[in-house]
Amino acid sequence: MLATSAATLGRRAAGRHVLAIQDTTELNFEAHAGRTRGLGRVGNGVDHGFFLHPVLAVDAASGGVLGLAGAKLWNRTKRKRADYRRQPIEQKESYRWLEGAESAKAALGAAAVVTVIADRESDIYEEFARIPGARTHLLTRVCRDRSVQEGGCLYAFADALPERHRYRLTLPALRRRAARQAEMALRFAPVTIRRPAACPDKSLPPCCTLWLIDVREIDAPAGAPPVHWRLLTTHRVDSVAQALELVGWYCQRWHVEQLFRTLKRQGFDVESSQMESAAALMKLAVVALIGAVRTLQLTLARTGRTAQPAADAFDAEDRAVLATLLPTLEGTTTKQKNPHPPDSLAWAAWIIARLGGWKGYASERPPGPITMHHGLLRFDAIRHGYHLAQNVCIR
Repeated sequence: MLATSAATLGRRAAGRHVLAIQDTTELNFEAHAGRTRGLGRVGNGVDHGFFLHPVLAVDAASGGVLGLAGAKLWNRTKRKRADYRRQPIEQKESYRWLEGAESAKAALGAAAVVTVIADRESDIYEEFARIPGARTHLLTRVCRDRSVQEGGCLYAFADALPERHRYRLTLPALRRRAARQAEMALRFAPVTIRRPAACPDKSLPPCCTLWLIDVREIDAPAGAPPVHWRLLTTHRVDSVAQALELVGWYCQRWHVEQLFRTLKRQGFDVESSQMESAAALMKLAVVALIGAVRTLQLTLARTGRTAQPAADAFDAEDRAVLATLLPTLEGTTTKQKNPHPPDSLAWAAWIIARLGGWKGYASERPPGPITMHHGLLRFDAIRHGYHLAQNVCIR
């Protein structure tokens, strides 16, 4: 299933600059742990479940989701060894970040450029030393105050950089943060990080030259911790415009958070499954992940902002079904018509949303992941019947 998704993505991504966004989530089945078998322990070390690490492909130009570049699933059955830091990266769970980047490179072989984006857990020296290539770049949020060739450590180096620009950034609401407009100060400069003394692979180069982008909030509201991102990238950063573009790409990482919400409580509710074996639950998680990616595609494309073709989510036969369905879902007035260009992904999203129960009026609340999920379920059933009608000869 993952190989098929990656192959489909590879065709869609040809010639594009693709952001390969990777992150990890846990799937917790403690609610019915008594009937399951083969599960490991998740983050709290007590509950039963397993981990899922997908790589989501996003078009850098439009911000539209293209598909799934790969995913890794695993059980945590052992505790960290006492000599964990001295173990080769291949023997650590953190190797998933390198595996995710390599899966993106393989799936996106026809892309013009691939930028692998990840949060702080991906701040790994082996990744900076092994992954970058002529068309493969990294954009990683800093976790470690690394030793730098320029003298001292990375955080002090960033603090000493001159401020280059200020701008306004819309921060979306999170679990413990209300949405707000933030004033951000921007700094950037090349920096050379040194190989950590504890790095077990002494064959790696003793240092890597990267570019540091430091973005920090000015005058955050009382009681709210200020936003502060330190980003390391292999992209060359010579201007404010380039630095802001890279910050914008990093902000696309929020799509993977929405993907996890769609996979869990806002759509597929995978963690409520009553399947009993870990193997079956993992297969279910992959099926649901592929469906969640498609749901996210449509949710983001519903306004036409991403300007994607319907082919980014539907093959030619599916688009024929969509076109056949459209007249049955439109009304007689202009307000009840699909307002998007035919064969665009926004056009397809309008149809799927109508199948999911959305009324179709612009004044109504936009369709969300649950509506798109319900619409896709209905569409898949209709498509099956449509193809039966086309292909079965009744004598």
